[in-house]
Amino acid sequence: MNELRNDCFALPPGVNWTPIEEALERLHSRLHPVVDIDRAVPLSQVNGRILANDVFAPRAHPPSSNSAVDGYAFAGPLTQVPCTLPLVAGRSAAGEPYAGKVPTGHAIRILTGAVIPTGTDTVVLEEDCEVIDDQLHLKGTLKAGANLRKAGEDIQSQDKILTASTRLTPTQVSVLASVGVESVDVYQRLRVGVLSTGDEVKPVGATVTDWQIYDANRPMLSALVTQLGYELVDLGHVLDRAEDVQAALERGAQQCDLILTSGGISAGDEDHVSKTLKTHGDISNWRIAIKPGRPLALAMFHGTPVIGLPGNPVAAWVCALRFGAPAMALLAGGEWFEPQAYVMPANFFKNKKPGRSEMLRARIRDGKVEVFGSEGSGRVTGLAWSEGLVELDESARQIEPGSPVRFIPYGSFGL
Repeated sequence: MNELRNDCFALPPGVNWTPIEEALERLHSRLHPVVDIDRAVPLSQVNGRILANDVFAPRAHPPSSNSAVDGYAFAGPLTQVPCTLPLVAGRSAAGEPYAGKVPTGHAIRILTGAVIPTGTDTVVLEEDCEVIDDQLHLKGTLKAGANLRKAGEDIQSQDKILTASTRLTPTQVSVLASVGVESVDVYQRLRVGVLSTGDEVKPVGATVTDWQIYDANRPMLSALVTQLGYELVDLGHVLDRAEDVQAALERGAQQCDLILTSGGISAGDEDHVSKTLKTHGDISNWRIAIKPGRPLALAMFHGTPVIGLPGNPVAAWVCALRFGAPAMALLAGGEWFEPQAYVMPANFFKNKKPGRSEMLRARIRDGKVEVFGSEGSGRVTGLAWSEGLVELDESARQIEPGSPVRFIPYGSFGL
């Protein structure tokens, strides 16, 4: 494991409010992969894993020129058409190449995927010609090299086919297999601990009073971690007790590469996450100019990075996506990413005040962006309703139907 420096999250003196883009750039510059490498992992086990090294093709793809259609192969171009070519005996089929050489001025039967026989360089579709008494009758012009796939036209031997830090998907596994790569080096899965705190919070299934709420954050963040392809370490829920918080963080530091916490990160009497991190670790509370969100605790605890998220579910979700997702990708050996945004026309009104970026729960309907009716960070129904976020920068704006806005679908975060 490659540990981060204890002071990696420290802010420069005098920094107070940090714009979101500046905060993201700072976070990006201070992180690096912290996980070790698994060597020579078989292709059957690499889906969703992150490449540790560049991969080069051991052979070309396709390895030989082959036919793209069922038809007849001959040497082109033909100078006179219509014309007739005698057919040689035999054929070239996929897995059964023609062993001889086709004489000049002759043609041969060929099937899709079959190696182009020696002496030929062009294929005509069978429906574009006619065979009578072992004679091939061509009636139209045909460009030399038509209807064939040239050797190495997709991949040349020793081409770099995949780059280190790429998260492998089924389509990329297909590329590896197509050139005979049996195994690759991948990073070990990032182990992410999820911890929730608070006397008022109870796990689902527990008995609650009117002043207590069910824990929505831990199941939400746990699902996020697993869907992003990381190994979840459930650190449970702890009460607002300094010793309980410390014990949970110590477990997490032993078992995890990263810890996500929710709640207890401000400076109140019962904010024991921030107090414990300050006493026993190295914490920097980043005040991000973002709504919802604002407080984001970034800390090191016994060599393990900790991202302290707000306690309100919507704020926790927004910060986990905007800051946590790219940070986890980089720590896991992948690439830091800026989620793909799409400029779309709004279908809502909003008087945006200056000073902070705002993230609105949103979705697309009929080519326009709708936003959830309430911006309250405790309204969890808006999370299920939404399909992405509208990101508004720090400037003041008057938005009305038709105004262009930046929509970031949840898929842009890897979901």
